[in-house]
Amino acid sequence: MSWFKALRRAGLAGGALCLALAVSACGFQPLYGRNDSGQRTQDLLAQVRIQPLPDRVGQQLHNLLRDRLNPRGQPREPTYNLQIRISETLEDLGIRKDETATRSNLTVFADFVLSETGTGQELFKGRSRSINSYNILDSQFATLFSESDARKRALREISDEIGNRLAVYFARIAGKSRS
Repeated sequence: MSWFKALRRAGLAGGALCLALAVSACGFQPLYGRNDSGQRTQDLLAQVRIQPLPDRVGQQLHNLLRDRLNPRGQPREPTYNLQIRISETLEDLGIRKDETATRSNLTVFADFVLSETGTGQELFKGRSRSINSYNILDSQFATLFSESDARKRALREISDEIGNRLAVYFARIAGKSRS
C-alpha cells in the first residue's frame, strides 16, 4: 500500500510542476508586482491624487478610493490626478395594482479621468457602473436605510473597479511607456 501512496505523491508533484511551467510560459504577470520598468504598481497608485468630490456620495467614494489607492495618505507631490464625476438614477421595478412600487434599482455611474499633474494630459479615462436593488417597504425609515445600503454597495463596487482598472493601466501601459 505504501508504494501506491509514493506513486500518487510523485504523480501529484509532477502535475504541479507541469502546471507551474505552463503558467510561467503563458505570459502571466502579477498585477501588483513590478512592471516592465521595474516599478511596483502600488507605488504608482500611491502617486494618484483623488480630486475632491461634492456631496456625501462623493465623499464616500473618495474615501473608498483613497483607502484603496493611497493607504498611507494622499501624496504630497502627486504625479497623477484622478477626476471623477458621479451620477445616479432610480428606477421602480415591482409595481402593485395600486401603482405603488415595491422594489427599486439604484444605478450609480462614475466617469473618471486620470491625467498627469504637470501637463494635464489625459492618460486614461473610463466609466464605471453599478446597479443595486433594494426593497421599498411600508416604513419610510426602513426604505431609506435600504436605499442607503444599496448606494454603499454600489460605491464599493465602483471603487473596486476603478482601482483595478488603474492598476491594470499602470501594470501594462505606464510601465511600457516609461522604459
